[in-house]
Amino acid sequence: MLAKRIIPCLDVNNGRVVKGVNFINLRDAGDPVEAAIYYDKQKADELVFLDITASHQKRKTMIDVVRKVAESIFMPFTVGGGINSIDDIRNLLKAGCDKISINTAAVKDPQLIKKASSRFGSQCIVVAIDAKRCQAPKKVPGTFSWQVYINGGRTSTGKDAVKWAKQAEKLGAGEILLTSMDCDGTKDGYDIELTKTISTSVNIPVIASGGAGNLEHLYQALTKGCADAVLAASIFHYREYSIKQAKDYLIKRKVLVRA
Repeated sequence: MLAKRIIPCLDVNNGRVVKGVNFINLRDAGDPVEAAIYYDKQKADELVFLDITASHQKRKTMIDVVRKVAESIFMPFTVGGGINSIDDIRNLLKAGCDKISINTAAVKDPQLIKKASSRFGSQCIVVAIDAKRCQAPKKVPGTFSWQVYINGGRTSTGKDAVKWAKQAEKLGAGEILLTSMDCDGTKDGYDIELTKTISTSVNIPVIASGGAGNLEHLYQALTKGCADAVLAASIFHYREYSIKQAKDYLIKRKVLVRA
């Protein structure tokens, strides 16, 4: 069994780490390079850097910031936001990241997943899915499905999140970064139903994102939600918990994590 991973997330807007609720009401959370160094020293398993307004503003990821972060840390490093082409992916990998995360561009051109995984290897292609709960098509009371959103959560695609995850896997994605838009920033816990549904529908790792408010939430996502990794921002950015505290808690609960 592979060890479960603890992954801090840097949502970056205009060169600063920010955090919001349900993808809006952003507040400052620090400098991305300083935050990356802090998490590297804390022995986080990986780091995710998302330029959250790049796709909406139709601009490229801030590659200079990516390069500075990559030069400052030694853990695996994933970058997403504003990535639209093979050249974009190549430039970011050359700047020092280990994986790239694509969302909007992948939905608009699913073949980008196939081209990228063929060119660079599926191990470095992460497909990010921003999913929002909606009434299931059959309209049975109490049943739900999840729709995929793009452009930083601003645009509904009408795509079913579970079907899209399966398609992304078939096209060559090596990992799914799954964010519940309903839970994001609320600190009320991950969407366990969403996480489990997608985790058990694909054979590639799923990173649960959106809603972490305490260490028990991490545990629930990894066990009941069947996630391979948990992504969190607020609880780590504002020093409510350290990476070590998170790992110690999970070890006590018999979850296999890297020391």
